Amino acid sequence: MPEHEWIKEFPAAVTVCDTEGIILEMNDKAAKTFEKDGGRFANLIGSNMLACHPDPAREKTERLLATRVKNVYTIEKNGVKKLIYQSPWYKEGTYAGFVEISLEIPTEMPHFIRS
Repeated sequence: MPEHEWIKEFPAAVTVCDTEGIILEMNDKAAKTFEKDGGRFANLIGSNMLACHPDPAREKTERLLATRVKNVYTIEKNGVKKLIYQSPWYKEGTYAGFVEISLEIPTEMPHFIRS
């Protein structure tokens, strides 16, 4: 199995960009999520993700790229709740861009505190 084959059909949307916001990779779920924007190959791979974000989201994304700080939050749209996890990624210790993982989560879910 190729090194990253598992991510192709993983049930969360995974998008990877470089330090300037150029989209490098998208898995199937991300391509489906952004289908109206062109999907994986039609327009988005190789394009700048900043163009897909209106202000103030664009400004926040620019700030994340510049400061290399992770951003984690939940959203709800059309009755679907998602966890959004945006984090810098590194290649051989050098900042290489950002990964965004968008994962559908139940409206109510257990929370465990372990020691």
